[in-house]
This record gives sequence, C-alpha cells and structure tokens, in this order.
Amino acid sequence: MVFTRTVGIKVMQEITTYKDFTHGEALKSKVRDKLRAFTIAALSLNKDIATSSNWIKLPYYHHVFDDERKGFERQLKYLKNFGDFISMDQVCELVQGKQPLEGKFFCVSFDDGYYSCYSNMMEISYSLNVPVIIYLPTDYIGLDVNNSYDQQKMIKNLPNNPKLLTFLSWKNCQEMMKYKVTFGSHTCSHANLSKLDSTAIELELKRSKEIIEKNLNTECFHFACPWGRKGIDFHPEITTQISKNIGYKTFATTNRGKMEKGDDLYTLRRDHLLANWDNFQLKYFFGK
Repeated sequence: MVFTRTVGIKVMQEITTYKDFTHGEALKSKVRDKLRAFTIAALSLNKDIATSSNWIKLPYYHHVFDDERKGFERQLKYLKNFGDFISMDQVCELVQGKQPLEGKFFCVSFDDGYYSCYSNMMEISYSLNVPVIIYLPTDYIGLDVNNSYDQQKMIKNLPNNPKLLTFLSWKNCQEMMKYKVTFGSHTCSHANLSKLDSTAIELELKRSKEIIEKNLNTECFHFACPWGRKGIDFHPEITTQISKNIGYKTFATTNRGKMEKGDDLYTLRRDHLLANWDNFQLKYFFGK
C-alpha cells in the first residue's frame, strides 16, 4: 500500500511495501540481483548449518514491510530448526565466557528504527519468542510524517534513494519493550563515523545513549555503527576506546561472520538479510 504526502509542492510516496521501496530501480540492478541469487542458490548446495557448532550468528535487518511479513516469519522458523535465539546481553555473556558457548545461537537486530518494526516485526518475533534489539538514530525517532519539515528530514535519511519511510515514536518503543524488544544506539544523526573526528564521534555516541536512556528509562549498553564496515566506515583504533569510555558493552558492525568465545565485542560481526530472501540464502550465509 502506498500513501502520498505533500512535501512543499512535491508529492512523495510513503513506502509501506518492499515492492514500492524498490520501484524505479535500474534494470541493470535488478538483473544483477537475480544473478547474485542464482549464484548463491548454487553455492548453498554445499553449505550446511547443522554441521558446525559453538558459535553465534547475528542476522540483522532494516525493515519488515507489509509484503515481507510472511518471509520474515518463515526465516525465523527456519533458523529455529538449527539453534536458539538470544538477546544481545546474552551474546556478551557467551563471548566473554561467563556462560558456556555450546551449540548454535542467533541474535536478531534491526538498524534505523523504522516504523515497520512496530507495525509488522514485533507481532511475529514475539509470537516466536525471539528477542530483538533495534538500533535507533535518535534524531529521527518521533518525527511526524504530517509535518513538512520532518518529512524532509525522513527523506534525507536515504540520500542515495530518497523515499518517505516513517520512523518509530518513543511511545512505540516504550510499548515494544513489553514484547522482548530492547534498544541500542545508531548515533544521533545516522552519522558516518569515518568522516568525524574523535570529539564528534564521542558526541554522537554519548548523546544518543543519553537520549535513549532518558526516553525509555533503561540503560543503553549496545551500539551499531551506521554503514558499519570496519576500516571504511569506522576505525576501531579510535571507536573502541571511545565506546568503552562511554559505557557501551558492544559495537556492532556490518561485516559478516560468526562470533565465538573470546572474540572482540567492539567489532561485532553481523549478517545482513532481507525478509523475503529464500531459505537457501540463509543456508549460504549461516552454513559451513
């Protein structure tokens, strides 16, 4: 479903489906995605999630649009066949050796704090007893889609793909905490940390933490880096000590891979998923 909002004299579409989100993509991009899926399908034949153990995998998403609900539910049910879902706090305990890391574990997270986490994701994850952590860019939380200034700000969240995507409100977040959802920081402004000096990085991480704690009346111990590629979007020799000093227990990246006992929690590896991907794509990324 698509709703329209007027931004100045321009009408923007309020996106609620993945079909509309990808509308207008170049044919070249669509062909590339199909070829990539075909390649992964072939490679997944030699993968098996069941053959390895004693690790944590951290699937992460950005959205569960209206036409992604069934796919998201299918993916969670599929992964439940192989391991247990745990919270980010439990990830810390297992990696630090406070609890034995025996078996297979999954920890689900969402970046950017889009409203579809409330409207579509929460009901599914809670019904399947799956803990979820959502990383919030605090400048965007509570923006009013009916306010033209806020609309412009929402659209600029995706500078290379301007779409009107609505964000969670603080009231939404407060309610979600009753449904096995916790919250971490994704900076204030969705900043690329590689473009900031140490003082500005510290301000983004510290201020966003304070805002979350004030609005949700709970401690914020976890951070996810926007874009999140190690050595490209952040430099751990700078961000690790800043994160520790502020009081974060983890610093999540977008670099793929598993986490094992003794690994660095300040370069936490995660695997990006789209909710309508087929099971063979999960098998490829999570299999040995």
